[in-house]
Amino acid sequence: MNQLYPLKFKPVFKDKIWGGNQISTKLGMDYGNLPNCGEAWLISGYGEDLTVVENGFLAGNNVNELVEVYMGELVGDRIFEKYGNEFPLLIKFIDSNDWLSVQVHPDDALSKKMQINGGKTEMWYVLGAEKGAKLISGFSQKVDKEEYLKRLNNKNLKEILNYETVEKGDVFFIPAGRIHALGPGTLLAEIQQTSDATFRIYDWDRIDTAGMSRELHTDSALLALDFE
Repeated sequence: MNQLYPLKFKPVFKDKIWGGNQISTKLGMDYGNLPNCGEAWLISGYGEDLTVVENGFLAGNNVNELVEVYMGELVGDRIFEKYGNEFPLLIKFIDSNDWLSVQVHPDDALSKKMQINGGKTEMWYVLGAEKGAKLISGFSQKVDKEEYLKRLNNKNLKEILNYETVEKGDVFFIPAGRIHALGPGTLLAEIQQTSDATFRIYDWDRIDTAGMSRELHTDSALLALDFE
């Protein structure tokens, strides 16, 4: 078997209603004609969005194919035994030109029960932030299901969310089950589990270019939220 070498992957770019242009202007990446590039998936073994090697003799192979061939040599024996041929991390850049939805991700146990693609715990490293940029991480006070639903139905959930000011170099750990949202003016790197399971709770009464609002996942989010 040929020896591994430093690998370069071709990113997968994602158009998002809240995306901007910093992935191009600040990071120098070419995402083509996307009007609002919100994400660049740098290494991904998720679904059909598999990143492919660009350099060397392995060019053209996606990351999961590499894991299948090189197994523990690429990811470590214990990781290969647990996750098999699926690369266990998804690494991306995120550019938020507007608020992302207030959302929550399921943990592994709930995702298995719901028969969806894996839990999603993530970590954010802030590459750049405009002055006064904010994000939401958790609640600002003790909240139970009854209070949460009352606030959600009365459209004042925002009043009990925990807002954090964001600065370059900040790191935020967002475990599965934590309500959160990224605010405008932030460019960050995200390391997360290989999953895209997101339950949208509130989307700022936003509509898209077709005049449609995005789907909310109220019931699923309630199951996923950690109120402890």
